[in-house]
Formats: sequence, C-alpha cells, structure tokens
Amino acid sequence: MMTKPRAKAYKSGIKPVWCPGCGHYGVLAAITKALAWLALPPQEVALLSGIGCSSRIPAYVNAYGFHGIHGRALPLATGLKAARPELTVLVAGGDGDGYSIGGNHFLHACRRNLDLTYIVMDNRVYGMTKGQASPTTRPDWPSKLTPHGTGINPFQPLAIALAAGAGFIARGYSGDPNQLAQLIVEGIGFPGFAFIEVLSPCRTFRPDQLQWKHQVHPQHEAPAEAAQEAALRLFADDGLTTGIIYRHPEGRHPPPAQAQSSLARIEAELQL
Repeated sequence: MMTKPRAKAYKSGIKPVWCPGCGHYGVLAAITKALAWLALPPQEVALLSGIGCSSRIPAYVNAYGFHGIHGRALPLATGLKAARPELTVLVAGGDGDGYSIGGNHFLHACRRNLDLTYIVMDNRVYGMTKGQASPTTRPDWPSKLTPHGTGINPFQPLAIALAAGAGFIARGYSGDPNQLAQLIVEGIGFPGFAFIEVLSPCRTFRPDQLQWKHQVHPQHEAPAEAAQEAALRLFADDGLTTGIIYRHPEGRHPPPAQAQSSLARIEAELQL
C-alpha cells in the first residue's frame, strides 16, 4: 500500500514574503494539504495567478506555476486547460485582481465551464498597493484615498458566479485550513468550473478582519443543487458563512466539445 505524500512535499523552497500573520499563509497550507490528500504528482498540477499579494502563491507551491499579469490569470488558465486537459489546473488571485480588472474574465470563465478551480483570497482591500478600497470593500470603509468611503455597493462574487453559470460555489476561511483544504479537494473533483472564495484577513491594512475568527460560521444545510435555492441562500447570507453553497449535481452542463480540426488544417484554410 502506497503512503500518501505529506503537505510539505508540495511546498517549494521559496519562503513567502507576506506580512506576519497574513491570512494567505493559511491558504497556502490548505492548497498543499489538498494536493497531498489527492496524492497528485506535482508535474500534473499547474497553479496560475495574476498580480497582488495573493498572486505570489505559485512560487511557494511545488508544481508548475505561472505568475501572469493583472487580472489575466483566468484566460491564461483557460488556454492551458484547453491545450492540456489532463492537467489539474488551479487559479489563485485576490479580490482586486479577480473582480476589478479581471472581472470580465471571471464572468466568462463561469460561463465556459472548463474544469478549473478558482481560489480567490478576499480581504476587501488592495494590500500590495498600500490599502485602497477594492470591489468588495463596504461603502463606508475609510482609507487614505477615500477618507469617507467609496459610497459604492460592494461586488457580490458568489451571487455573480451563480448568475454567470458556475456549477460549484463555496466559501472558506483561511484561519481554518483543514476545512478549506476539504473545499479545494471538492472543487478539484467537480467536473467543471469551481469557484472558492476565501476570507483571508489582511492584518496590516484591515486589522478589523482579525475578528472574523469569531464571526465565521459553517453552513449546516447540504449544498443547494438548484440555482434558485442557492440564490435565496446567497441573498440572505451575511458574507461569513463557510462551506459549499451550491453544487450542480451534473456539473452544470457538459464541457465544451473538443475541436475536431487539426492545427495544420486550420493553417491551410487560412492561406490566402
């Protein structure tokens, strides 16, 4: 009987440079725990990211990694999964990277339903650029750039993902890496686009978020299997519920059919 690898086997030799106490350490622990639980060979895993504190994470994982440009992690991952469908493809980012400049890609990745697992570390602030409000920041939160708050209602990522067609929607908390690892395992196993929002506190610019450890609470119901039920749950949710909110029993819809034309045939057809 083969022994499963340990989580440390999936950690690279590069030391993270996040602030002490950053929630992203818990996300890194959860990702490596999930890969170890699934016993995935590192050469069969790819982790892609955009820009931001959270997007440093591919460097810290022993797998193929790609640190892309701001907001473009999902199209990079889409191209990789389409070209190499046998790979397990994870995508990591933050609320600024994923919901602001990358918001349009987020919508269409949900629609395309390729077999990707998208992990978004949401701390409701731009941490790497020193504390500006992000798309998920509440409208009255003061910062140096917006001392009276933005006055703009926050982006609702889980509800948007549901409306755009994602078949797996979950929320975890970085302070509970074991539960988060279970969510990532479930997301990887889901046959389609899996979206996992992670409440990941920024103790430097949002020290108030350290209270999340006393406020997060698990969902006691089984995951909703109908979009209508999931929508009702999300619009009644306080934003601090953890667990799988929605999981379509059949992967939402069949994955896109594989192209039948070879590259040589396409090139020949494009000849003038």
